[in-house]
Amino acid sequence: MVRFGLVETGRYAAALLGALLLAGLVQAAGAEGGFVHAAIVRLIALAHFDFGNSAMTGAPAWPEVLKRLPATFSLLGGGAAIALVLGLPLGLILSWGRALRAGAPLIQIVAAAPVFCAGLALLFLAHRANWDVSAKTGLGFWPSVFGGDVGGVARALTAFGLPALVVGAAGAATIQLAIRRAAKDAVREPYRETLRWMGLGAFEIDRRYIAPRVLAGLFANLGEVALSLFAATAVAEWVFGWPGAATLFIHSVALGDWDVAALVLLVFATLALTADFLGHMLARAMGDA
Repeated sequence: MVRFGLVETGRYAAALLGALLLAGLVQAAGAEGGFVHAAIVRLIALAHFDFGNSAMTGAPAWPEVLKRLPATFSLLGGGAAIALVLGLPLGLILSWGRALRAGAPLIQIVAAAPVFCAGLALLFLAHRANWDVSAKTGLGFWPSVFGGDVGGVARALTAFGLPALVVGAAGAATIQLAIRRAAKDAVREPYRETLRWMGLGAFEIDRRYIAPRVLAGLFANLGEVALSLFAATAVAEWVFGWPGAATLFIHSVALGDWDVAALVLLVFATLALTADFLGHMLARAMGDA
């Protein structure tokens, strides 16, 4: 376990260094002069935690990004909760052979539909039902929820719930796929049949031996789940006008504000890499337990 932890830590550090390098290259795209010289200057600045200034406001980039992160994290948190509620039972059900065969056509249809299309469909339905899905601030639904106004609560939950549902659906698809892959590998282990010959029932074998393997497989794919949640968050923020960091990234790229765009990219990459690192460590710890 110690050797594995050291290897994973080295891989994690190298990945973070690569993310920092990518951020410096993105910042150099908008710098004047030679690209190589600008990239070296920006990398040295990033090593000193100087993230540059916004080309649009002239203010430091970090406070601008920090102001948008709570809105993104609220959407990520809601989407992650929905992904767990939907993805875990769906993955377990579809790990059963007969259920998988019956649900295969539906799975293919859902998987083939882009997240952007799902967001547009929900937005269309919301407008047809005259639901107010505007979000003036990313966390603006909390005062409405706790304010006691029934109409305000309904509007706030709708404004938050629809984009969170888009993010959660994308995360649930990744979670159920990871569970199905892990379960498929676990049931093929030869000790499962040996334990049956020893008199253990199928439920007891699955509970004591297969379930930890499946959970470890899910942890091993935690980085993939995080990437799907971040990608869906970017789509949901853009479609529903959610004022988070992902929307800021899209606007920054469109307007050539490369320092801000690079910083948002660095934050997202760091979070995804951290999730991947922690997931691999947890999976290995469960395997050694």
